[in-house]
Amino acid sequence: MDNSIRYLNTDLDLRSTVDLGPLVFDLKAARKVGYLPTRGNGGGWWASLSMEKLDEPEKNIANMLSVIESLPAESRNIWDACFLREFNIGYVCKGEPWSFSQGLSAALIGRIAAVGASLPITLYPDPDELYQIPF
Repeated sequence: MDNSIRYLNTDLDLRSTVDLGPLVFDLKAARKVGYLPTRGNGGGWWASLSMEKLDEPEKNIANMLSVIESLPAESRNIWDACFLREFNIGYVCKGEPWSFSQGLSAALIGRIAAVGASLPITLYPDPDELYQIPF
């Protein structure tokens, strides 16, 4: 069994007061995995998309940014109208190694900032450990 900390994926999470449908269509057409936009409580819209898993977040985010930077005007306007644009990096945290590091280049961070997105990191517990917790 693999007992290492590992990169899981990067989700692109979007929230908006306008319908995200055309934007999600264009992102999905670029072969990004995605969920249909959903209308939330209070009339807002949200969507979460991820890409085919690559071995590190730099490559995933760079690929997503290439699509975003070349969006048609209608979809770019929807992107710009989003009040939440996040590249959420996910890791599964297990016992090894003692330390683990992955980074993003300054150039990529500049591209993320240029499209107005933020960069949270989500740490997921070891799923095997979750089932050993006595309740």
